[in-house]
Amino acid sequence: MTVPLNQERRRSQRVKIDLTGRYMLADRREFSCRTLDMSPGGVSLIAPAQPRPGEPVVAYIDHIGRIEGHCVRLFENGFAMTVQGTLRKRDKLADQLTWFANRNTLGLPEDRRHERYTLKNPRSMLTFATGEQIPVRVLDVSLSGAAVQARDKPPLGTPLTLGRTPGRVVRHLETGFAIEFARVQSADMLEQNISVDENT
Repeated sequence: MTVPLNQERRRSQRVKIDLTGRYMLADRREFSCRTLDMSPGGVSLIAPAQPRPGEPVVAYIDHIGRIEGHCVRLFENGFAMTVQGTLRKRDKLADQLTWFANRNTLGLPEDRRHERYTLKNPRSMLTFATGEQIPVRVLDVSLSGAAVQARDKPPLGTPLTLGRTPGRVVRHLETGFAIEFARVQSADMLEQNISVDENT
């Protein structure tokens, strides 16, 4: 059964959702986080550092984007915050959450939302948060992710950049690993943003 789409309910409905991200506290310290659940008006985060109740928080959540709000509740290993924004922004967030809820309910596979294909130039470069770079061969790509051939396999959830496209490790493969992009990519820019120029 899919989630109802009537306006009032979907603007307040809380969806269990597991996404990684980062958040910044009022003193400008940044930390990694993971969502527990979310509605267009608020989100609960598993987080290593808790803000003070009422403290402003800015978060960047994979596949959702930037959200701003204030801490409203603390709990073990995390906190809940409001999500501020215009009615249009809340409706967009409601659409995103409805998609996630229906994907979970219907058991839709996470990385098969888009057709996969091979690049004309499969050479690319992985860049990690430490600044370390390693060359890789791209096995296949879609608008939402890629599979790369690599000897070493980073832990699941590791943030990285493939070419100029940010993402995270979501699955280990026999010959490498799969990456889910932080945002769905544009088809006409995909190869340009991933492949490394043969002449560089």
